[in-house]
Amino acid sequence: MSDQPDVLILGGGSGGYACAFRAAQLGKSVTLIEEDKVGGTCLHRGCIPTKALVHAAEVADTVAHASALGIGATLDGIDLDGVHAYKNATVERLYKGLQGLVRSHRIEVVHGTGRYGGGRTVHVGDRTIAGAALVLATGSEVRSLPGLEIGGRILTSDEALTFPELPQRVVVLGGGVIGVEFAGIWASLGADVTIVEALPRLIAAEDEWASKQLTRALRKRGITVMTGTRFAKAVQDDRTVSVTVESGDTIEADLLLVAVGRGPRTAGLGLTEHGVDVDPRGFVTVDDSLRTSQPDVYAVGDIVAGPQLAHRGFQQGIFVAETIAGLSPTSLEDSGIPRVTYSNPEVASVGLTEERARERHGDVATVVYDLAGNGRSQILGTSGGVKLVRAGATEGPVVGIHMVGERVGELIGEAQLIVNWGAYPNEVAALVHAHPTQAEALGEAHLALAGTPLHSHR
Repeated sequence: MSDQPDVLILGGGSGGYACAFRAAQLGKSVTLIEEDKVGGTCLHRGCIPTKALVHAAEVADTVAHASALGIGATLDGIDLDGVHAYKNATVERLYKGLQGLVRSHRIEVVHGTGRYGGGRTVHVGDRTIAGAALVLATGSEVRSLPGLEIGGRILTSDEALTFPELPQRVVVLGGGVIGVEFAGIWASLGADVTIVEALPRLIAAEDEWASKQLTRALRKRGITVMTGTRFAKAVQDDRTVSVTVESGDTIEADLLLVAVGRGPRTAGLGLTEHGVDVDPRGFVTVDDSLRTSQPDVYAVGDIVAGPQLAHRGFQQGIFVAETIAGLSPTSLEDSGIPRVTYSNPEVASVGLTEERARERHGDVATVVYDLAGNGRSQILGTSGGVKLVRAGATEGPVVGIHMVGERVGELIGEAQLIVNWGAYPNEVAALVHAHPTQAEALGEAHLALAGTPLHSHR
């Protein structure tokens, strides 16, 4: 064990372990401090277990609608213990693989709660570890609202992932990514779901077109969507929870999911006491190279203001490791990072919304290609579309791609290349997309924006 590694990392989530792996690849000695399990929120309480539940919900939907395809299948019920066992096994397999990678990279993992001690030091237990460089990667934590106490039948996503009962009625407080994903899961498993969102629309960070598409689809699935509706109070007993909104209306449910976002996990770590600048919201202040206000101290992931995405933290961890090693890695704007909401239907996007594009570029051009014209989407029985945003009314690169529909998250790889490489509509239109695939919808949308649509009206 070394108390003076080349790279000391506080937090073993996506950003922390990616930084550790890359630093080790570059010949650095690495010590990683983690109070729970390497993999962090994403692997253990976020991305992976949630998407396992999403897949279980998709299977339930497929069986329930099998007769429409001429398949004689019936949904006899949901074995929630079995669903949790499937989810937990998925997480455990990935965790074992991650532990193997930690060992192969010869990374020392120190289990315990670390506290920043100034300079490049962290105190953990009875040890004080000082790195030649220190990376802060403590991640995020669930937020609630003032006066709303979590417990019993009032849950956050953390508790929802392990809740032992299948609710019949659920109120989801918050229409962001976490809220709409859990709303879809519970609706597919047979619950009556109501989403309460204070903002005028769901997934407000996404393009308004995508928000409208998703809202329409959720309502068609029987989910009640109440936007522009502020929460007032919640009262629970052993069996139910009563949710009151500002209008005075009350909704009775079995569970209330509080999904009002996640905040940076920086309080109580000793950062401000020892000179690390933190903004009023709790995010660590960094420059374009993710350096903090202290020399050779960096921050990555959800404690850096911006989209709270595991893959953003992962890429930032690699960037910082390469910076520490003396390389000159290329940074990426947050708008260039792909985003996927695993609702039903999915929402996937990269680049600027139409509103942001107009603010930055002035004139823009947009086109929407409806998935009704895509053969693969019709086979899957999904609706939705692909929206492109181009900088310039008559010419310019594609600066935003927004997609709604079943499985469109799998198209985001090509979409991010188009936006981040500054491709023009006619350049993408000239590429061949295999038939029948949903990727054809991307090609058709670019044909339309280039002025040569084939399967859509000009």
